[in-house]
Amino acid sequence: MVEIERKFLVKDEVREVINDITPIHISQAYLVNEKSKSVRVRIMNDLAYLTIKSDMIGITRSEYEYEIPVQEALSMIKSFELKVLNKFRYKLEFHSKIWEIDVFEGSLKGLVLAEIELQNENERFERPLWIDQEVTFDPKYLNANLINRL
Repeated sequence: MVEIERKFLVKDEVREVINDITPIHISQAYLVNEKSKSVRVRIMNDLAYLTIKSDMIGITRSEYEYEIPVQEALSMIKSFELKVLNKFRYKLEFHSKIWEIDVFEGSLKGLVLAEIELQNENERFERPLWIDQEVTFDPKYLNANLINRL
């Protein structure tokens, strides 16, 4: 599977847009967290996933995701004493594309990022007015790096 996404900081106005959307609570941790690859365990409300990602080439990378029992995800986090990144994800449609807005918790509180997945790297898309600076190519905004700030 291939993932092609772009990531943006957002303006404060996004809070008005997401106010009426029920978010998904996400807790995630990394079993492997290297530049060339990552293996993540993620709990989204009452579902859990094991995700393997390759390094990015441009804005494209390989991604493999498998649903796993929530109890196993929790056990992995506890057994390996992993740091856990927590955030709320809001999904909304804008011009036929789904935007995911992540509002981070804990020591990352105040950080809000928006992502859009694309069919190809050159795909054109409309940007909502609440989109700010693009950070796709800034590694400090990768979740795999944000977890190191916890």
